[in-house]
Amino acid sequence: MSLFVATLIPGIVLLLLGGILLWKGKRVGGAFKLFPRSQRAAYVTLGLAAVWTLSHITQLGEADMGNYKTPLFIGFAAVAILSFKYVPDFLSVRGACALFLLSADVFLSAAYMHYEFPQRLFLVYFVYLGILISLYLAFAPFRLRDFIDWICNQESRSRFMGGLLFTYGLILTVVSFTY
Repeated sequence: MSLFVATLIPGIVLLLLGGILLWKGKRVGGAFKLFPRSQRAAYVTLGLAAVWTLSHITQLGEADMGNYKTPLFIGFAAVAILSFKYVPDFLSVRGACALFLLSADVFLSAAYMHYEFPQRLFLVYFVYLGILISLYLAFAPFRLRDFIDWICNQESRSRFMGGLLFTYGLILTVVSFTY
């Protein structure tokens, strides 16, 4: 993936998310509040993360424990399937965190060794902040529910968060065209 695309994708996602919060504000809170415990969202997010992880396992080389591809594949597939039965609460949040962590590798790989573009730091800062938030939310996914409740309690908070996300998305989108 090129640095242009790796910067443009998060920029567009942030523009859309921030635009929704700016436009609808508190009224979209109901939709956001459903996400953390949504079974459908869990199937999508954790399913995609499991498929992505399993595809990485099939590509392991000998230096990366590639001699144990089959047991690793079976183990990770079993964990993904059994998590729907034994830990279904907030599974969509954990799946979204796993998806972000997997995509962070792609975004950071695109920015690797591009020191001639100091603008890449806008992407790198965003990705590292997202990694920290993803690790925290994977450990305590109920905090996302609490944060969504807090944001959606007042119109000014949701508009402020929408403005913040929209502004950073705009910065990333503009910066992506400077490479």
